[in-house]
Amino acid sequence: MTPDPLTLVRSRSYLRLLCLAAVLGVPVSAVAYGFLALVSELQSWTYKDLPEGLGFHGTPAWWPLPLLGVAGLLVGVTIRHLPGTGGHKPAEGLSTTGAPPAAELPGIVVAAVASLGLGAVLGPEGPLIALGGGLAVGATRLAKRDLPPQAVAVVGAAGSFAAVSALLGSPLLGAFLLMEAAGLGGPMLGVVLLPGLLAAGIGSLIFVGLGDWTGLGSFSLALQNVPHAAEPDLAEFGWAVVIGLAAALVATGIRRLALLLQPRVERRRVAATVLMGLVVAGLAIAFAEGTGKAASEVLYSGQSAMDPLLTGRAGYSVGALVLLVACKGLAYGASLSAFRGGPVFPSMFIGAAGGIALSHLPGLSLTAGFAMGIGAMCVAMLRLPMTAVLLATLLLGTEGLTVMPLVIVAVVVSYVVALRFTPTATATPTAQPAD
Repeated sequence: MTPDPLTLVRSRSYLRLLCLAAVLGVPVSAVAYGFLALVSELQSWTYKDLPEGLGFHGTPAWWPLPLLGVAGLLVGVTIRHLPGTGGHKPAEGLSTTGAPPAAELPGIVVAAVASLGLGAVLGPEGPLIALGGGLAVGATRLAKRDLPPQAVAVVGAAGSFAAVSALLGSPLLGAFLLMEAAGLGGPMLGVVLLPGLLAAGIGSLIFVGLGDWTGLGSFSLALQNVPHAAEPDLAEFGWAVVIGLAAALVATGIRRLALLLQPRVERRRVAATVLMGLVVAGLAIAFAEGTGKAASEVLYSGQSAMDPLLTGRAGYSVGALVLLVACKGLAYGASLSAFRGGPVFPSMFIGAAGGIALSHLPGLSLTAGFAMGIGAMCVAMLRLPMTAVLLATLLLGTEGLTVMPLVIVAVVVSYVVALRFTPTATATPTAQPAD
């Protein structure tokens, strides 16, 4: 018999669970902040400080090759030899299978830091969700080993909420992402949601406090100068359909590339992961040589590059933007197949770049194209329509509210078309590693 949610919320055990979520929100969010700070420092040190320290004047054009080669080696060895598989496989979307065992956390951290810090085109949200849930459940089990499964699930969810609380710019965005990815709903939604929101709110405060104290910032997704958006017109609603269709086609190509490569990588884990790293590096170098821009625009998640892209849009030709979408999209597919991280931020960056490129055409304003590109690309990759709409609109502040109707149309079109292109799932044999 299903327990009554109101009875559960009124119980003393639920109040203790809320207190536990509040307490766990502090150390989990602090660890998550440290993880993001480490990744950020590693990116800066390996791509800028290290080549200068070795005597180069700036970063050489070929520099991504050894960077991604080392990343592939570290990730391949970690997945091959440490417990677990280095975290969830990002080509298969965000993990909703619950908190990982404590024994798998070192492998998750090492694989994610090597992937994100050395240039793979993935975001930090996947490892943070696993790390937050794993730490929360592990700490709780140390204190009390006989926790019921339902309490373990709630504690794990609260830890994940705390870990991603400030990453997307708002605790509510992180909450929507986790709820939609896990398929939470029905009368039990509030039972799970309240501890998670409490942990996320406290975690967000910890992120802000540590950002001020360390001077490193909060690592939250943010845009500083969003152009004014006029009220949508009929032409832009037509563009919403076009952008939704285009994003679904692009995202389907990236997903299929990743899923095609993934079993081949798993058969020769270490060697193939190194090869995928070199492919990502080659695409970054090709973009840099073709446009005169930095190779780092193709590398990494794109989280911190979205604001400079929007602010410096006048310095990009349409051809450069199209090449950026193509190179980052292919690098994204290769990274999904072999490395460890999350799929959210690269999809947002690719959609943003594509929207800016299309805004050069008649009838489409810059802000509308930017927002619709983000929403349509996100939903086609993640299959989370509510999260996609909120990410694309709340990110733009008051201007996002103006273009929200356009974003909704683009997201719906992209979602429906992407699902139509998704093949029916069939059972496939598990690949056996050979090295």
